[in-house]
Amino acid sequence: MTEQNATDLDAYALELDQAHIFHSWSAQTPAHASAVSIESGLGSRVWDHAGKEYLDFSSQHVNVNLGHQHPALLEAIRVQSQLLTTISPPTANITRGEAAKRLAAVAPEGFNRVFFTNGGSDANENAMRMARLYTGRDKILSAYRSYHGNTGSSIVATGDPRRIPNEFARGHVHFFGPYLYRSEFWATTPEQESERALQHLRRVIEAEGAQTIAAVLLEPVPGTPGILLPPPGYLAGVRELCNEHGILLIFDEVMCGFGRTGEWFAFDAFDARPDLITFAKGVNSGYVPVGGVIIDDPIAAFFNDRVFPGGLTYSGHPLAAATIVASLDTIASEGILEHVRDIGENHIGPALLALAERHEAIGEVRGRGVFWALELVTDRETREPVPAATMARIRAGLVERGLLPFVAENRLHVLPPCVVTPAEIAEAMEIYDAVLTAELSGP
Repeated sequence: MTEQNATDLDAYALELDQAHIFHSWSAQTPAHASAVSIESGLGSRVWDHAGKEYLDFSSQHVNVNLGHQHPALLEAIRVQSQLLTTISPPTANITRGEAAKRLAAVAPEGFNRVFFTNGGSDANENAMRMARLYTGRDKILSAYRSYHGNTGSSIVATGDPRRIPNEFARGHVHFFGPYLYRSEFWATTPEQESERALQHLRRVIEAEGAQTIAAVLLEPVPGTPGILLPPPGYLAGVRELCNEHGILLIFDEVMCGFGRTGEWFAFDAFDARPDLITFAKGVNSGYVPVGGVIIDDPIAAFFNDRVFPGGLTYSGHPLAAATIVASLDTIASEGILEHVRDIGENHIGPALLALAERHEAIGEVRGRGVFWALELVTDRETREPVPAATMARIRAGLVERGLLPFVAENRLHVLPPCVVTPAEIAEAMEIYDAVLTAELSGP
């Protein structure tokens, strides 16, 4: 292929995209006029047709945990595709069963059943449905700073403004979770933030009527809202409140699970046990669409003699199940969790803190594992967010220099695959440094 032909293919890909693809969360023109065309990938890198290379520090939609084109996952797809490509949910299938068995093995004791879905949104939909049926209650409490999906109840459970044009589901109530950097509770320490956020949640439960609340739905580490690590005691305190009032606790691990924080589940690092666990994304690095709910035994048993009124044509799809088996086996055999903890503690964290020392616009660095955010401000004292136009220039500058970023509001999220190397982190930090210098260092 000549260089001209390759360039023509990139142009053709963008032409097709702009002519025929209806994009999510966007006005359709001209939002994608500067979209990147991607032909191939390997590990933490992707390439366009002309051979331009990009470091993928977004992990696409924070789902490519094992990197692009991991051979174990490709082999699992190849083998399963030659054996059986699809089968209906009521049919017993070893690959599907092995995927569920492995998920149960990494979940807390007492989680033995899995309901498979097509992705994270419908995982949360079905977890909320289970909670409502099990408790006989209606309301779901979730945080304002949250993202739980795009479907009927999941988007209304979402706290950010995207829910507002979509509020057609009933029985949803929101509360403020902890976020010390922009505290809603006038807190000055993590301990204060935790205590006051829990008191706020207690009052919401009391004001809504505990007897009407089926579940609290939480991301143990909220991702899209800014990689918000829970302060000491918060998740355990939510668990205690739920126990006190007979409310179920659903942990949404769709983004933060399967190695992203250096644990199988992000909640493993905190003293809290949920009743339902939702998952998707990193469970198989997004190679085949899949999600699901891991169900505590008493809730699963509730439906032994009661019909669960829900189902999906592709629940437990064999190709997806095969990639789950390969992914979880690979995470274990290749020491991915240990690698992520080392990378976060000894490479990403220190590098981002050093970056903050050089750039006054970085108001806060927070995260763990390969799950980090830089909060960008115009003034460290007032903490005024960097405006959207500046963030757009930062994003464009990063892409121009060969890095695919994750930009949300006034934040840069640093989200490489779990297999990222120290050398790739150093390379990325040079790019971040150059772009922040160019866009935030004054005239």
